[in-house]
Amino acid sequence: MTTTLAAEEVAALAAIDEAAIARTLLQLLALPSVTGSAAESETQHVLARHLEQLGLDVDLWSMDLPALREDPLFPGAEAPRDDAWGLVAVTQGGDDGPTLILQGHVDVVPPGDLAQWNGDPFVPRMTGNVVHGRGACDMKAGVVANLAALAAIRACGVRLRGRVAAHFVVSEEDGGLGAFGTLRRGHTGDACLITEPTGGTLVTANAGALTFRIEVPGKATHASTRYTGVSAIDAYLPIHHALARLEARRNTSPDPLMADYAIPYPLSVGALRSGDWASSVPDLLVAEGRLGVRLDEDPAEARAELETCVAEVCSGDPWLSSHPATVTWPGGQFASGRLPDDSPLRGLVHDAQADAVGGPRMRERGAPYGSDLRLYSAAGIPTLHFGPGDVRLAHGPREQVCVSEVVAVTRTLVIAVLRAVGTK
Repeated sequence: MTTTLAAEEVAALAAIDEAAIARTLLQLLALPSVTGSAAESETQHVLARHLEQLGLDVDLWSMDLPALREDPLFPGAEAPRDDAWGLVAVTQGGDDGPTLILQGHVDVVPPGDLAQWNGDPFVPRMTGNVVHGRGACDMKAGVVANLAALAAIRACGVRLRGRVAAHFVVSEEDGGLGAFGTLRRGHTGDACLITEPTGGTLVTANAGALTFRIEVPGKATHASTRYTGVSAIDAYLPIHHALARLEARRNTSPDPLMADYAIPYPLSVGALRSGDWASSVPDLLVAEGRLGVRLDEDPAEARAELETCVAEVCSGDPWLSSHPATVTWPGGQFASGRLPDDSPLRGLVHDAQADAVGGPRMRERGAPYGSDLRLYSAAGIPTLHFGPGDVRLAHGPREQVCVSEVVAVTRTLVIAVLRAVGTK
């Protein structure tokens, strides 16, 4: 059962420009804003101009990367970069109410094998109601929904009691440097809504993800006398099998919010490098991968568990006991995070969606991947995910989003904003 919409809400919904939503999405998808690239920074400047045109107070700044990297809480990064731009825009006035943050990241992952794409991943195309391209659902559609909601509220002329702050960030895909730097600059709020793709559900928690590197030594020799050496590949195999057993142990009795997933906290080896000559026994193998962090788990405890697993294998192996593998933790380091049980943000978004779009009450769940949610939550800002797109299409060659879904999310955001910050 939906409630009766207030006059301001009706006016703001009527002001949503669906044609502009599609147009802006296509514009942003044409910018190849891969994490760490020049186009990532260009996208921030393009968005800053959009926000200035909406009459918001815009803070666009070049982040002090050396200072952020020296911070003991720096979340890590994987992509090389020379710069990072922060972008925050806040509605004017609104001194009598709370501040709601609408957040989205502008960076995308690389396209991978171009032969698997139907066309250039950075030349977006529209087929009926569906937009295809890298970043379509993860998460430029969410960024566009944030922009469209702000534009509709401004166009209808409603006066806000509180403020809306748009946080557009870089480097989410490789650790969260953008959100970290934004919070360190002092930009904050009373609640945060991140428009990551949630496929019609409400995501109120996210698991963490830690990048690890395991270096396994071997003993090189000519391949014709391989029995006088030790292959680092062979030495690694018992470690690989032990990691699979560790994953199984860590996924017993997961949190109910993670019950949708066959493996809520995956442990995956994503890259193996060994050997430099076909006729040589390799003397080093480097395995890099991702360790899922359980909800509410201290990342230090997760690291220790994997390190212990590797050490136990080494202690029982004839070669590794005297030539042990080493474990390090480069790259992105995502802790878990969750919305507090008593936060009104959950009910606010549920009700806004019901009143703006209709249909059954959204299902609540957690996400098995790291996100900026944990950084805002750690800063004491209640945060959840709600946005357009299906995350199963993210990072793949079939990435796409329905414009109608972006519009539906925009409608929900409009109602949520007006109710969260209040009107005069």
